[in-house]
Amino acid sequence: MGNRMISYDLGTGGNKASLYDLDGNCLAWVFVPYKTIYPQAGWHEQRPVDWWEAVCESTRRLLEKTGENGRNIECLAISGHSLGAVPVDRNGVLLRDTTPIWSDTRAVREAEEFFSRVDNDQWYMTTGNGFPAALYTVFKIMWYKNNEYQMYKNAYKIIGTKDYINYKLTGIIKTDHSYASGSGVYDLKANAYHDGFIEASGIDREKLPDIVLSTSILGQITPKAAAETGLGPNVLVVCGGVDNSCMALGAKNIEEGRVYTSLGSSAWIAVSSSEPVLDLKAKPYVFTHVIPGLYTSAVSIFSAGTSFTWLRDNLCPDLKESEARGGQNAYRMMDMLAERSPAGANRLIFNPSLAGGTSQDASANLRGAYIGLDLKHNREDLIRACMEGIAMNLRLRLDVLRMHCSLHDEMLLVGGGSKSPLYRRIFADVYNMDIIKTNIDQDAAALGAVAVAAAGCGIWKDFSRMDSIHKTAEKLKPDTDNNRIYERLLKVFDFAAHSLSEISDKLCFPMD
Repeated sequence: MGNRMISYDLGTGGNKASLYDLDGNCLAWVFVPYKTIYPQAGWHEQRPVDWWEAVCESTRRLLEKTGENGRNIECLAISGHSLGAVPVDRNGVLLRDTTPIWSDTRAVREAEEFFSRVDNDQWYMTTGNGFPAALYTVFKIMWYKNNEYQMYKNAYKIIGTKDYINYKLTGIIKTDHSYASGSGVYDLKANAYHDGFIEASGIDREKLPDIVLSTSILGQITPKAAAETGLGPNVLVVCGGVDNSCMALGAKNIEEGRVYTSLGSSAWIAVSSSEPVLDLKAKPYVFTHVIPGLYTSAVSIFSAGTSFTWLRDNLCPDLKESEARGGQNAYRMMDMLAERSPAGANRLIFNPSLAGGTSQDASANLRGAYIGLDLKHNREDLIRACMEGIAMNLRLRLDVLRMHCSLHDEMLLVGGGSKSPLYRRIFADVYNMDIIKTNIDQDAAALGAVAVAAAGCGIWKDFSRMDSIHKTAEKLKPDTDNNRIYERLLKVFDFAAHSLSEISDKLCFPMD
């Protein structure tokens, strides 16, 4: 038996291979990026071959970096970015060089066609698919059928991102419940594909992969895959899960009501519960958890870290240039400036919807703005208002989850933004919750995937070990005075968001 495990976080920007011991401690990781291709408006594609090459390269580099023998790897599992549609023939040969990723919106007409036959509200309440409908896999498959019929006809299966990598590793095509729950034709309560939705879509049922548990062992790695990755010939490949659900597990959402906030380029709040959180107005997006019997329901904003990066590049270019010359990290210097501004940023509000509105907003056309800008405001206020605006936007979404289920009184922060002490303080005061920072920052998805592998192979009896893997670095309680300020500002922020949605709709006119 080997004494090491590997997880792959197959993300939108690249693949991260992480080496773990059998107790779940991360020993090292290697990241290999790949490109997204934008052939035309709304088309966001990647090459599955690039995913595979990134997996192979990151594995070889990881083994080289650690001096680990590939034969010491007992098992592996993948966390994969969602809503993929990878067509392969009966021999597993790719039928399309590039395939649409989760953010691809080309299938708008296919979604309209589907909803001429299926009630939209019934579909959402059955699937929990709260993203814009065109993003979901079934509509991409319908687009294949409508626009590339011969390729569609030749497809044996149309599978997800991590399921394609699993095929390359084992020669076996399967998916798991968490990934299938983003297909657009999955019934959350029945834990199965919905025959009526498949029929309404007009796609062939047999082109969808069979579903197994996330912890199911697909088989051993093939000799060819072992040679390409540098792994030993007896490594067990576990099915793994969609990134949202693996991250929930890695963020120790292993019990009813546990909740976390992920602060990255985008940001979301997710709760684990025995019933999916469904709301026809706010439309939280739901995935089946990798833990049987649980769901992970989330609300999000599209631009969190990207809003802060925009602020750095456009209002703080001197800090960016200073970092490039060997100075302090620009984001840390921005934190230091923002600390000079009081809670509420001197009555300045920032809406961070620079990448558009989500299903929780009044309009997808919503764009960001500073509100209440005055001659007295300085750069310190602008930076702090940006950070507070991200937190307030998420707080309004948190209230949606609170309406439907009982949340734990602690909020775990993960992702790059969790590293900022000021951010953690702002979130404690805006959320009016205890904020927990642990040793798991940007590794939640990788940790979740390796936990699935460990449980699937019987190395762990269950997922309770997650609590001991997380070591609390800080616990922040909300400041009563600051929270009082934010509660008043939240009402203004909410009103402004609705007004901005109307303004943004009116700005959608041709400029020529």
